[in-house]
Formats: sequence, structure tokens, C-alpha cells
Amino acid sequence: MKQNSSQKSYTIKEATIKLMQFCAYRDRSHKEVEDKLKEMRMIPAAQELIIMRLMQEDFLNEERFARSFVRGKFRIKKWGRVRIKQELKMREISSPVIRMAMTEINEEDYRETLSELAEKKLNSISEPNSFKKKKKLSDFLLRKGYEANLVFDSVNSLTD
Repeated sequence: MKQNSSQKSYTIKEATIKLMQFCAYRDRSHKEVEDKLKEMRMIPAAQELIIMRLMQEDFLNEERFARSFVRGKFRIKKWGRVRIKQELKMREISSPVIRMAMTEINEEDYRETLSELAEKKLNSISEPNSFKKKKKLSDFLLRKGYEANLVFDSVNSLTD
């Protein structure tokens, strides 16, 4: 890696303050913070110190991050459980924390959101062939991350 002289170097104190602002803006995962520290070219020992301080002062909290991630992706993007879990795994969140965070989704709201999404999408599909229409709707809902059995129940109840 070529050394870039125009890149700023940070003291541990400066980096800690910068990361506190980074975490205060919105909840962050450990991976995001680690990536940011690497980007700032902090040595591993300094990264560890900074991460510990952020955790002690509650700027960095994996469970809080996971819970707010689940709420946001479900309420705003209307993602299903499958997609949310995949995204959390990509962010290197542990399985027990993922399981805990998934409790943020109320089962009744989940099924209601799925059927609203399915109805809205079905109305926007202009496909005369009913088999193709069902397939397009199913594919859309599966991409959104809903479980296959729920998708097929929903599609069948809407198109029969």
C-alpha cells in the first residue's frame, strides 16, 4: 500500500472524538466502527482502546444497533425477516444478538405489512397471464425477504 502524504493522521484522543461523533449520528455496528478506524489508519492496539472506550461510554452498543436496524428496515423499507437477518450477518452481528433484535417485529404487524405489500404490488403488475403474474408477485416478495411459506399463502389468497 502506497503511503499517501495528504492523508491526516490522528491521535487516539482525536480519533476517539471523531468516532464518538460518528456513533452519535446514528447507531453503528462494531464492523462499521472497525472499518472507519482502518480508514483512519489507526494501529490495532489503538483501535482496541477506542472501541473499548466507545462501548464503556455507550456510544457503541451492538444490541441497540441491531434492534434499531431491525425496526428501521421493517418499518421503512418493509423488508422481511430473511433479508434483515442476512443483512445483520453481513454486518457481523452475532446470532444471539440477531435473535434478540428480531423480537422488535410484531407478528401481527409483520403479516399485515406482507399482505399490504402484496396487494399494492399485485395492482401494479400489468401481466395478463395469471401464472406469470403470480410468479412476479412471489419473486418480488421473496426479494423483499419474506419467508417462502408466507409469500405463497399470501399470493394464493390474493390471486384465487
